[in-house]
Amino acid sequence: MAPAAGTPRLATASQRDAIMGVPEEVVRVLSVLPSASIVVAPDGTVLRASSRSMALGLVSRNLVTIPDISHLIERVMEDNTPREQEMRVRRPPLGRELLELRVRVAALGTGALLVLIDDLAEERKVDAVRRDFVANVSHELKTPVGALALLAEAVLAASDDAAQVRHFAERMQIEAGRLGNLIQDVIDLSRLQGDDPLTHAQVINVDEIVNRAIDEVRTVAANSEIEFIESINSDGAVYGDLSQIQTAVRNLLANAIAYSPNSTKVAVDTRVVGGLIEIIVKDQGIGIPSHELDRVFERFYRVDPARSRVTGGTGLGLAIVKHVCQNHGGECTVWSEVGVGSSFTLRLPAYIVQQSGSTDDFAWNTVAIPEEEVSS
Repeated sequence: MAPAAGTPRLATASQRDAIMGVPEEVVRVLSVLPSASIVVAPDGTVLRASSRSMALGLVSRNLVTIPDISHLIERVMEDNTPREQEMRVRRPPLGRELLELRVRVAALGTGALLVLIDDLAEERKVDAVRRDFVANVSHELKTPVGALALLAEAVLAASDDAAQVRHFAERMQIEAGRLGNLIQDVIDLSRLQGDDPLTHAQVINVDEIVNRAIDEVRTVAANSEIEFIESINSDGAVYGDLSQIQTAVRNLLANAIAYSPNSTKVAVDTRVVGGLIEIIVKDQGIGIPSHELDRVFERFYRVDPARSRVTGGTGLGLAIVKHVCQNHGGECTVWSEVGVGSSFTLRLPAYIVQQSGSTDDFAWNTVAIPEEEVSS
């Protein structure tokens, strides 16, 4: 059925570009630039936004979310003079993380304005973290390597005693497994600290990825007779790196299993709350003392070192969760009571489904235009 005369309808991508005069050459250049890019109409409406700008939270629906950037755009609109400014702003929507941005705004000469944004803090932060990380890793690797050396000596000393050799060989297998887990976690964390999740970003169904993570740890849970209580029906989505987010959820589940007694339950819940996706993992484990809650996300920190030796924990699982959340503009919080259990809540910005259905390198926001302008 045709729309009534004078009724606005949604413009297609090509129609909007034609109306605003965004040259196709500009569109192609923007699709390969490393900078986050936004094309804004004279009234401040976002016409085009790169996937990076959306993932950083700079655009929501069809508006720029950072007031300082909006103010800079207004100044360029007033006098048509290109401007560049460095600014420190809080990353939407939670505002937990500070972004150091270099923002450049210029008119395209067709009524639209082009905004290019570079993240200045990322390289500085990565360099500092790497230096600290290398020092910590060197220290942590000494323990299993030293244990393997001592066990090898014990095997040689007991070479005539088959039972002792078997005992020490089993211990060597355990230490080798712990060393392998530590190396894998070090690789994962190092990649997270230097990797940009937006490089391989995609729209991710949260319920699907949580169910997949549960399947990965279900065998380990069954060995301890731990039952999952699932309430996974948020039907929400996030925009980011699938492997990173799945690793974070799996680590939360593995942590809950490792610190829970046998024959207990682990509850997993997903929900959408105020523009955020929440993934909640609650256990009936040993709990965390209140004075240690602020440290559980530190690299190599263990609440119970003795239990970590038994379970093979590396002290990096929750640090990986923290970095995944930071990479995606979210957070992970914890509530715990000793002897009762712990509840970890992973929060990520919800992906707002775009109505235009475009599948190119840019995420589109719909623009309503009069019927006569579309048909002309």
